[in-house]
Amino acid sequence: MENREESPAEKWAPTPPERGLLHIWQCVGPTAQLHPERVLLPRPVLQAALGEHHGLLLTQGGIVYSFGELFWRDQRVPLSAPVLEVNLLGKMVVSVAAGGFHCGALTEQGAVYMWGENTAGQCGLTERGGTTSIAVSEPCPVSVVDNEVIPPAAVRVVDLALGREHSLALSAQSELWAWGSGCQLGLVTSTFPVWRPQKVEHLAGRHVMQVACGAYHSLALVLSLPPQNSNTHNPSENMEWGQSLQYSVTEREDSFTVDGGHYCPLGVELTEDTTDETSPRRRALGWRLHSGGRSRGCSPGSATGSLSEENTKEKNVLVGHTDPLTQTDGGPRSHLLSGWRSNKKSSLTHEVEFQNLLQKLSSHSLEMQPTSGPGDADSLSSYTSDESCVSSTPSTDLLSSSYKEDSPIKSQTNRPYSSSPVCLEDIGFYLETQIQTLQGKKSSSLSNIRQKGKAAGSRRCSLPGTPTGHTSGSPWRQQSGARRLSSGGHSQAAATEEDGHRLPFLNTEVWSWGRGSEGQLGHGDQLARLQPLCIKTLTAEEVIQVAAGSHHSLALTAHCQVYSWGSNMCGQLGHVNSPAMVPQQAKLSDGLRVWGVSAGQSHSVLVADGDCVQPVLLYCGQQQELVSVPSKKSPHIPRSSQRSPSRAESYAVRPTLLPFCMEMGYISSVCSGGQTCGVLADQNVMGFISALHELASRERQFYCWMNSVRRLLVSPLRNREKVCPSLGEPCSHLFFSLCESFVRLSTLIGRHSTSLTYFLQNAQGRDVTSLPLLTHIVHFMDIYKDYCSSVGDFQVMNGFQSLQKLSLECLGSQQIILSQLSVSDLSVSGDVDLVSLFYWPLQQLHHYNRVLLKLETCFDVLTTEYQSLHQGCTQYESLSLSLLRKKKEAEATFFFWKTHSGKITEVLRLPQRRVICESSSRSLTLQNAGRFSNHWFILFNDALVHTQGAIPSQNFFSTHHVYPLTCLWVKPVTDDSSGLYAIRVTCPEESFTVVASTPQEKNKWLRFLNQAVDQELGGGGQRSSSGLTAVSRTASYVFTAEGRFKDAQYTGGWLAGRVHGRGTMKWPDGRTYRGNFKNGLEDGYGECIIPNKVLNRPDSYQGHWRNGKIQGFGKYKYASGEVYEGCFADGQRHGYGMLSSGKLAKNSPSVFVGHWVHDKKTGYGVYDDISRGEKYMGQWLDEQRHGNAVVVTQYGVYYEGTFRDNKMSGPGLVVSEDDTALHGEFSDDWIINGKGVLALSNGDYLEGLFSGEWTTGLKVVGTYTKPVGEDPEIRDRNILLRLGQYRVPTDQKWVCVFDECWTRLGCDATRSGDGSTAWENIAVTISTARRHSSDLSRSQIKVLECLEFIPQHANPVTTANYDNIRRYLTKARHTPVHPLGWLVETLVTVYRMTYVGVGSNRRLLRQAVQEVQAYLTQFYSIIRFLFPGLPEDGGVIPDPPSSPSKCRHDSNTSQQSVMVLSCSSLLLPLVLPRLYPPLFTLYCLQEEQLEAQYWDRIIRLNKQPDQSLLHFLGVQEKFWPVWMSILGEKKQIVSSSKDACFVSAVETLQQISTTFTPSDKLIVIQKTFEELTQEVKPMLDGDFLWCMDDLLPLFLYVVLRARRVVSHTHTHTHTHTHTHTRSQKMEW
Repeated sequence: MENREESPAEKWAPTPPERGLLHIWQCVGPTAQLHPERVLLPRPVLQAALGEHHGLLLTQGGIVYSFGELFWRDQRVPLSAPVLEVNLLGKMVVSVAAGGFHCGALTEQGAVYMWGENTAGQCGLTERGGTTSIAVSEPCPVSVVDNEVIPPAAVRVVDLALGREHSLALSAQSELWAWGSGCQLGLVTSTFPVWRPQKVEHLAGRHVMQVACGAYHSLALVLSLPPQNSNTHNPSENMEWGQSLQYSVTEREDSFTVDGGHYCPLGVELTEDTTDETSPRRRALGWRLHSGGRSRGCSPGSATGSLSEENTKEKNVLVGHTDPLTQTDGGPRSHLLSGWRSNKKSSLTHEVEFQNLLQKLSSHSLEMQPTSGPGDADSLSSYTSDESCVSSTPSTDLLSSSYKEDSPIKSQTNRPYSSSPVCLEDIGFYLETQIQTLQGKKSSSLSNIRQKGKAAGSRRCSLPGTPTGHTSGSPWRQQSGARRLSSGGHSQAAATEEDGHRLPFLNTEVWSWGRGSEGQLGHGDQLARLQPLCIKTLTAEEVIQVAAGSHHSLALTAHCQVYSWGSNMCGQLGHVNSPAMVPQQAKLSDGLRVWGVSAGQSHSVLVADGDCVQPVLLYCGQQQELVSVPSKKSPHIPRSSQRSPSRAESYAVRPTLLPFCMEMGYISSVCSGGQTCGVLADQNVMGFISALHELASRERQFYCWMNSVRRLLVSPLRNREKVCPSLGEPCSHLFFSLCESFVRLSTLIGRHSTSLTYFLQNAQGRDVTSLPLLTHIVHFMDIYKDYCSSVGDFQVMNGFQSLQKLSLECLGSQQIILSQLSVSDLSVSGDVDLVSLFYWPLQQLHHYNRVLLKLETCFDVLTTEYQSLHQGCTQYESLSLSLLRKKKEAEATFFFWKTHSGKITEVLRLPQRRVICESSSRSLTLQNAGRFSNHWFILFNDALVHTQGAIPSQNFFSTHHVYPLTCLWVKPVTDDSSGLYAIRVTCPEESFTVVASTPQEKNKWLRFLNQAVDQELGGGGQRSSSGLTAVSRTASYVFTAEGRFKDAQYTGGWLAGRVHGRGTMKWPDGRTYRGNFKNGLEDGYGECIIPNKVLNRPDSYQGHWRNGKIQGFGKYKYASGEVYEGCFADGQRHGYGMLSSGKLAKNSPSVFVGHWVHDKKTGYGVYDDISRGEKYMGQWLDEQRHGNAVVVTQYGVYYEGTFRDNKMSGPGLVVSEDDTALHGEFSDDWIINGKGVLALSNGDYLEGLFSGEWTTGLKVVGTYTKPVGEDPEIRDRNILLRLGQYRVPTDQKWVCVFDECWTRLGCDATRSGDGSTAWENIAVTISTARRHSSDLSRSQIKVLECLEFIPQHANPVTTANYDNIRRYLTKARHTPVHPLGWLVETLVTVYRMTYVGVGSNRRLLRQAVQEVQAYLTQFYSIIRFLFPGLPEDGGVIPDPPSSPSKCRHDSNTSQQSVMVLSCSSLLLPLVLPRLYPPLFTLYCLQEEQLEAQYWDRIIRLNKQPDQSLLHFLGVQEKFWPVWMSILGEKKQIVSSSKDACFVSAVETLQQISTTFTPSDKLIVIQKTFEELTQEVKPMLDGDFLWCMDDLLPLFLYVVLRARRVVSHTHTHTHTHTHTHTRSQKMEW
C-alpha cells in the first residue's frame, strides 16, 4: 500500500500527450462537476474502465493504474493520483475491465488477471485454506481451461466483461466463458458460486463477437447464422458465413425426456421439500454489509458511495431465511416471514384482487417517486416483479446469491414503503400464484420440463432462448492477437473479422440473459432468463455494439441509431417510455449520427457526429441538480442527501448535448460506470486525427443516406408487383441488377463505416496502412465499377423514365422525404431526379482521394505509410475519373439513341453498348464507294457498325454490318501516292479501307478505334495511340461467310485477322474442334468431334493436324465402334496403324495392325479375326490379303503360303497340331487342288493329287510310302515340308513403324537427315508434352525434365561416356513422348499382337526370335544416327585418351581389356523385358514334352533320402552334413532324413522364380554358392577352394531339392540362350 502512495501522478510532471487524453466527471452527486477533470499521466491512456466507485486506466506499454474506492484494500485513491498496479508490470496488458466491485486485466497472450471483491466468486479464484476468500487484494491469474478436449487445453481470452457478481470472458474461438454467481452467467448449474470459468454451452456453435455486463444481466453480440437455403443460391457466401453442425437437442448424447414433473425455465425447482438455508457466501459478506443488510457499493441514495468508517467496520449476520421475492436488485433485503411457506400454496380467487394490488403498488411508487434519491438507479419494479431473481442459484437461497443491497440509511429515510414487509410479502405471494396459473399459456417463457434421473440434473434442456439447431463448435476464429477492448469492457471489434483482412459483418443478433425485473433483457416481459435468448426485434437492425448499464441496455446500429430498453426511471433510455421491455429507438435530434455508446448506473452517454468533423457528446439520464430544495420531512439530513428536484430538473429524457465536449478534442471512445463518465480524446496534430474523423464521419453519413434511399425507394420498388410490366423485359432485368448492385455497395459502405469506427476506438493500433480503403482497394474498386455499370446500363435503355412514373405511384407521401435526400435540383415537374440520385454514390470516391491526400501530407515521403497512402490516393483518383468518364459515355449514348430512333437502332441498342463517335459528325466514308451511295460508320465500345444506304438525318437504314472490336485490326495506309487519308480495317472474313476527309480526322479515327479495341481487349484504352493494336490476341467470333467455318463459333487465339494458336471451333451441327490453329487452319495437336446422325453417336479424333487436315499420329474413334490409332496423311490412314473393330461393326470383331496406304491396308500387317479364331501375318494390297503370309488358328493349325485376291492361292504348307504336314497347291482358303505331299507324324508320307478342304476331308490319288534308311528323295521332301519358306522376311516386317520413328526425328522418306535437327525435334516434342499434359505424375515430369537436355551426341564414344548413353536410352524407354520410347512401345504392341493369343503357336518360335533380332538391327541404326560416335555392331569402344605420363605407367602394367559393342548387349535390356512374356510362352510350348520328361525325373530323384541322393550324384562324403538345426536345436542327420541338408542354399535358389532379368537370376545363383560355402566351411579344416568336380554335384543336389523352380529355370535358360546368340560378349 505504501509503495503505491509514494508515486502519485502529481510528482511526475508529465508532458501532455498528443493522444489518449482522458477526461472524467461525475454526472450526479455532491461532487458532480460541470467540467470534466483532466487526468494527467506520463503515457497516453489507451483504455479506461469504470466500476461502481472505482476505475482502471490502461496506458501505453501495458501499464495499469487504479483509482477510486478500492474496498478490497481499504484504500481510497483520488483520480488525480492513480495508483500503479505493480503486480501487472511486465505482463503486457492489452485490456482492462471494471465490474461493480472487482477488476480484470487481459494480457497480450490471452491470460486473465482478476482482483477485488470475490464474495460471489466473480474473481474466479478457488478456496484457500478451507475458507473462501471474500476479497482479492492483488491481481491474480485465472485459468480458463477447456476440459472437453483431451488433453485439457488453456483457452486464449480476447475480451472481458464484468458485472457486480459475475464475469464473462470471450475466447479466441468466439466462445463465451463465465464464472461468479447468478442467472446472468448463462450456465446450467445449481451450485453457486462458480469458482472456475465454465463455457456457456448455450452459445456453443455461435460466433460471439462482443459481450457486455450489467449489474445482474448480460448481453452478447452474435453473428447471425446463414439462411437455410443459402447453400443452394450462393455457395461463395456460405464460405464467408462459415458453417456449423446442426442437430436437434434430442440427438445429443445427454438427451432428456419430458414427463409430468416440473422444471421451471427460470431455474426454480418446484418441489415440495425445499430446504431453507442461507447462502454460505452471504454469511461471509460481513465486511461489506451494514446494519440494514445493504452493500455500500450499491447504495442508490449515495452519489459517491462513501460511508463512515463505523459503517465500514459493521458486521451483519443474516438470521433465518431470506425472501426470494423481496431480495431484489438494489432494494431492501427483508427477513422471511414465518407465514411465507404456509401461504405459498394459496391462490387468488378473483383476478380483481390481483389487479387492485398492482394498481395500489403503482400508485404507491408514483407517490414515493419525488422523495427517492436522485442516485437511485433501481426502479420500483425490482421489488415487485423480478420473480426471476432465482437465477441459477439453489432454491434455498434464490436471491441472496445474486442481488446487492443499497444503503439502509438512505432506504429508511427516502423509502418509507421499504419498512412494510407485509406489503412485500403479499406482492410476492400474489405474483407467484399468478405465475403458476399462467404456466402452459406462455410457452415461450415457462415450460414444464424436467430431466429424468439424477445424472441429468445438470444437463442442458430446451428452454426459452435455447437454440436447438446449432450446437457445434464455432466455425469462426479470432485473430491471433488479443482483441482491443473499449471502455467498460466492451469489445471494439463488435462485428469482428474472421481474419485481419476481412471487413466486419453487419448481420448480427443480440442475445440477453439474467434478471429482467426492469425489462433490461428486451424480451417484452420482466422475467429472468437462465440461458441466452435472442432479441428478435434487433435481428435485422445491423447492431455493431452493445452496452449494459445497471438495469438498462443499449444497442448501436450501423446506421447510427440507438436502441434502448430496461429501466427508465431517470430517463437513461433517451425516450419517455418507462420502462421499455423491448428495444426502442432513442429520440435523437436531426443531423446527429451516433457511433459510440456507454451506459452507467442511471445514465447513458453517446458519441455522435454533428455539423462539424469533431465529435460531440450526448447525455441522457440522471443529472447534477440545478436547484436544490430542502426536504421538509427530513430537515436533519445533510444537504447532500436532501436532493429532491423535480423530474424535469433532474432527468434528461432526450439525449442532450454536453457543451464542454468541444474543449476535449477529438473524442475516440467513451466509458461509463456507476455515476461516472469518462472520455478518451486525441489532439489534432498536423490534421491527422481530423482527417481520420472526417473520413469516418463522411462514411457514416453516406451509409445513412444509402440506407434511407434503400428503405424509401429501392426496396419498395423492387418488391412492387407492377415493376416488371411497367419497365418491360430488358429493363426489368437491368433494374433488379441495379438493385443488387446498390445493395452490395450499401453493404460495403456499412461495413466500411463500422470498420472505421473500430479504427478510431482502437487507440493501440492506428496504423494507416491497415485502413480498409487501402487493404481492400481491389474490392472497393470492383464494387464501384459494377455499380456504375449497372446505373449506366439502366440509363442507356431509358429505364429511369419508366421508373420515375412508377416511383410516383409507389412512394406517394414519402416522395417528400425522398426529395430531401436528393442531392440535386428537382426536375421541371418537381419530382426527384432519379438519375442524379443513383449516380451520387460515385462522388464518394473523390472524398476518398481527398482524405487520403490529407493523410499523405502527415508522413515523410520515404515512409511506408506515405507510399501506401499515395498509391491508394492515385488509384481512387484514377477510378473516380474513369467512372466519371463512363457516366458521360452513358449519358451521351442515351441522348444518341433518343435522337436516332428506328427499328435497326433498336436492334443495335444494348445495355452495355456505348457510343464513342460516328461519321455524321466526323467525316469518314468507304473507299471506292458509289457516287450515290451513303455510308455511315458508328463506333461503339464493342463494335464498329457500317450502315449502307443510310440517311442519318432521316433515320433511314437499308442494311448494316456489325464488326466486333475484339476481332478488328486497324492500321493506317502509309502509301501516299493516292493522296487519300486511308485506314485499313481487317476482319476475320473481310477487309476494307475507309477514307477520312482530313489528316486530323484520320488520326482521330485511328486513335478512337485503337483505344476502343484496346479497352475491349482489357487494356483500358489508355496505352493505345494511332499505331497498331495487338496483332495477336484471344477473342470469340461467329463466322457467317461461306466456307468450312460457316456459322461456326470460334474462341481462341488470333493473328492479324486469322485464327492462330490454341482455340475451340464449334459448328451448329455439333462438330467441335479443340486444339491448335495456324494461319486460319487446324494445325498441330487437336481434338475433334464429328456427330454421326445415322448411328446417333459421334466420331472423335485426337491427334495431329496440318493445313486443316488430319496429318500425323492420332487416335480416331468411329461411331460404329471401330478405333484406329496410328498415322494419317491428308485426312486418310497412311503409314503404321492399328484398327480395332468393336461389337457395333458390320464385320466380326477383329484387330488389324500394320501398314496403311491412302486409307487402305497395304504392306505387311497382322490381322486377328477374333470370331473365326484365325490370325493372318503377311502382306496386304488394297484391303485384301495378297502375297506371302502365315496363318495360325486356335486349333493349332499352321499355314504358310501365298495369297491372291484375299484367298489362299498357289503353293503352301499346312501343319496340324499332331505334326501332320501337307505341301501342295491351294485354290481357296484351306482348299487344296493339285499335286502335293502329305507327311504323317510317324514319318510316312503320301504323294499324289489332292482335292478338297483341309478341315472336312481330302481326296487323294497317289502313292503311300514308308521311308526306309536315308533316301535322297526323303531329304528333298523334307525341304518341301520345312517351315519358313513362304513367310515374309523379317527385315520387311514393320517397316512402317521404323519409318514413323524416322519421321518424328525429322528425317525424310529415305531415312536421311541432320542429327542436330533430330535432337532439336526431340527437345521440342518433350517440352511441348510437358507443358500441355496435365495428368503426368511427378516421376514422369522428372523424367521429361531430364530428357529435355540434349546430351553430348557428336563426340566420339569411349568407355568413359558409354554409360551415359545407356542411361539416356533407359530414361527414353520409359516415356512414349520420346521418339525412342514410342518406338519401344509400338514394337512391343505389334510383337504382342503377333504372338499372343491365337499367335501362341510353337511353330512361330523361330520366327519370333528372328523378329527380335531384326528389331535390334534397325533400332541400332537409329541409335547410331543419334550418336554417330558409336561403332558398328561388333565394333570396339576405345578408352578415352590419357596423358603421356599415364601412358608410360600403363605400358608397365598388363594389357588393358577391350570393350566390344554389340547391339544385343546395348538394346536387349531395353526391349527384351517387354517382349519376354510372349517369347517365354513360345519356348514353353516348344519344349513342352522335354519339360514333362525333365520334371518326371526331378520328382523321381526327390523321393530319395538326402544321403542316398548325395551318393547318387557323386558328392564326396566330406561335404555331407552330419547335424541339422531345428528351431535352434541340433539334431543328427540319419540315413532316412529328407530335405535336411543345405536348407538355406535351397531356399535361396527358390527365389530365382521371383526374378525376371538375367542379371537378377545370376545374383540369386551367386548367393546360392555363397550359402553352400558357408554350410561347408564348418565341416572342413582351414580355407579351401572349390573345384568344379566338387561343386557341380553339390549344386545339382540343391537344384533337385529346389523342385518346381528348376522347371522354370530350365525354360528361362533356353529363352535367354536363344536371344543372346548374336552377343559377342557376356559379363557374368
